[in-house]
Amino acid sequence: MKARRANSLLLTAWSIGVAAPCVAVPGVVAPVTSAPDSVPIRIMTWNIHFGHEDLARQASAICASEADVVGLQEVDVHWSERSGFAHQAADLASACGVDFRFGPIYSLPPPEDGESRREFGVAVLTRRPILSWRNHLLTRLSTQEEDAAPTPMPGFLQVTVDVDGTPVDVFVTHLDHRPDPSVRTTQVAEMLAILGGAARPTILMGDLNAPPDRKELAPLFERLDDVWSASSGPGSTYPGDAPVRRIDYVFTAGPLRASAARVLETDASDHRPVVAELVLRVAAAAPGWSRRSPTTELQPPSAGKTRYGPQSLIPPAPP
Repeated sequence: MKARRANSLLLTAWSIGVAAPCVAVPGVVAPVTSAPDSVPIRIMTWNIHFGHEDLARQASAICASEADVVGLQEVDVHWSERSGFAHQAADLASACGVDFRFGPIYSLPPPEDGESRREFGVAVLTRRPILSWRNHLLTRLSTQEEDAAPTPMPGFLQVTVDVDGTPVDVFVTHLDHRPDPSVRTTQVAEMLAILGGAARPTILMGDLNAPPDRKELAPLFERLDDVWSASSGPGSTYPGDAPVRRIDYVFTAGPLRASAARVLETDASDHRPVVAELVLRVAAAAPGWSRRSPTTELQPPSAGKTRYGPQSLIPPAPP
C-alpha cells in the first residue's frame, strides 16, 4: 500500500540532565504521600492542535510529564499534509514507550485508492494495561460539511485501564467550539448519561471549549469533582502562548481524589496541558469494581510498552 507522508518524523532521545520542556505554574499544592491502601495516578489532558507543526516537541513534553494516562484532543491520523499524513497517536505512544487507543471523530475516504483513511479525533496514551475501550457517540455539528445539522458522531473515547488490579474508566472528550452553547449543552447531557452513576473510579478529561462559569457546564460540576479545586490560580489554558481562558479540564468520580493540579508552561500547542495528581483509594474498591465495559478493539494491545522514557521514533517504512 502506498504511504503518503511528508518528511519522516524523527523523535530523538533527549539526554539525561536536559532541563524539562515544561515548567509548572507557581502556587501549586504539593502532592500528598499516599497511604498503603491507595495508589497515586498522574493524569494529563492536552489539545495538541494536530501537532502544532512540531510533534517531536509535544512528545518531549508528554514523556517528561511521566503521566500514567494522557488524554489528547485534535489528533491527526493520516489526515493531510498539515501533519505529514502521520499517525500521531501511534507516533506519540511509540516515542514514550506506552500503549494507546485512538477514537476518530471523522473518518474520511483516503485521497487515493489503496491509502489509509483520513481520520481526526481524540486519543488516550497509557502505561497502565488496557482492559477495554469504546468510542461513544455524541451529538456534533460536522466541520466537514456545509450547513451541517446536529448529528450523532463518534469521538467520546472510553478506555478502561488496570491500576494495580482496579479497573479505572478514562473518558476523553472534545466539545463543540461555537459561541452558541446549544450543542455543548446536549453533549454534556449525553456524556453524563454515558457515565451513568460512575460507580467505579472514573476520569473525564478534555477540551470543553467553555469556561467554568458557563451554564452548559454546570451539570458536570454538580455530578463530578473538578480536580482544579485542589490547586490554586485561574487554571487558564488557552491560548497557549498567553492563556487567559480555562477551557481544559480533568474531572473525577468514585474513589479518586486530587492532591494537586497544574498547568504546564509550554507553547508547543495552542492549548496548555493540565496535569493532575490523583490518589485511588483501593480500600473503597468494592467487589462491583471488577466489572468491565464491552470491548471494541482497534488493534491488539502493544506488548512491552509499560514505561515512559527517552525513545527514538522513525515512522514505519512504506510496505
